[in-house]
Amino acid sequence: MKNDTYLILVYSLILCSVFMFSSCKHKEDEYHSITDKIEAKSKNYKEITTSSTKFLEGMELFEITENEITFLIPERKNNIKSYKCTECHTEPLAKMQSKDIKKAHWNIKLNHAAKNTMNCVTCHNSEHMDDLRSITGHKIDFNRSYKLCSQCHQKQYKDWTGGAHGKRIKSWASPRASMTCVNCHNPHSPGFETKWPARFNTQKIKERK
Repeated sequence: MKNDTYLILVYSLILCSVFMFSSCKHKEDEYHSITDKIEAKSKNYKEITTSSTKFLEGMELFEITENEITFLIPERKNNIKSYKCTECHTEPLAKMQSKDIKKAHWNIKLNHAAKNTMNCVTCHNSEHMDDLRSITGHKIDFNRSYKLCSQCHQKQYKDWTGGAHGKRIKSWASPRASMTCVNCHNPHSPGFETKWPARFNTQKIKERK
């Protein structure tokens, strides 16, 4: 029995040694862990960085810092057809609404909040037409209209600054450039219409026939 026990121990030690040496592979494409593999595969790329700068050339973007996060957003004022507001708003609003003045945007329907909660001057500055207005009456530049939205939509604002809400422009590589609220939402009617997925859109199928 002693000899059998001794032989069993010897065979066990031999098997353990074989297993240990066979599991410790040192071939070029075999690694102890995923971390070792990443380090080995990336050793020749330490000094190489990617950038989206070349994809953003020619775009009107400017840098902002919100929640200690710095990124780029589109310039807006140059893309507003009726800006500056004071080019037309040279008279009091009551006179501007008269029949003698050509209608500009009096036909805009506000579908954003209840009438008792919001009207035009909730966001637009009647004293300084070329700026927006915060709830507390402070000026907000049209280029930074997201500050206006953030007053009520704080959760979406935080997600947006972190990159979880909204759309990136061109690339995820640094520098980050993101759309703002008004690039995707109509500020007067921000809700999106309900849409069917394309494969179930029967109206789209009819149009193709």
